[in-house]
Amino acid sequence: MPQGLRALMSRADSKDKTPPPVEKWNPPFCGDLDIRIARDGTWFYLGSPIGREALVKLFASVLRRDEDGRHYLVTPVEKIGITVEDAPLLAVELAVEGKGEDQALTLRTNLGDLVRVGPDHPLRFEKEPDSGGLKPYVHVRGRLEALFTRALMFQLADLMEERGDGDRTETGIWSAGRFFAVAPELLTAED
Repeated sequence: MPQGLRALMSRADSKDKTPPPVEKWNPPFCGDLDIRIARDGTWFYLGSPIGREALVKLFASVLRRDEDGRHYLVTPVEKIGITVEDAPLLAVELAVEGKGEDQALTLRTNLGDLVRVGPDHPLRFEKEPDSGGLKPYVHVRGRLEALFTRALMFQLADLMEERGDGDRTETGIWSAGRFFAVAPELLTAED
């Protein structure tokens, strides 16, 4: 295991919650490591689940997605590629305040991030290739996103509403004064 990651592991139980400035670090690429984040949010090392939640949270604190679309664990001295099957985080809990245009959604991720959906943390939707259903994502930090769990997706679907100006109607969700529309082609069934 690379030395920088080994040092991170030794600090896995640290109580410091300030995220490191990974977006500012520009270390050299040191290769790939057999770490994988599965679709269900489970982290694996060499094919085995990582059982220590503190270690997973520590790795997540130095996780970054670069412009090339790949995910890396980044320290000030090294950048190591890992595999992410879908999104690196899961949205697992949703708090709703208000209704309509005054509605505000706050999410908790599986690793403890709190995110208020709005201009700085927008929602986006994709079509699930296997089922044709919607997959909602929320921007968390940097280029990292959280995928909504199935239970949260159903809760989100209950909050969807339509807005229109006569000829055009959009389906979407309000949060923090912004309407997050679902693209019309994602709402129609494929032939």
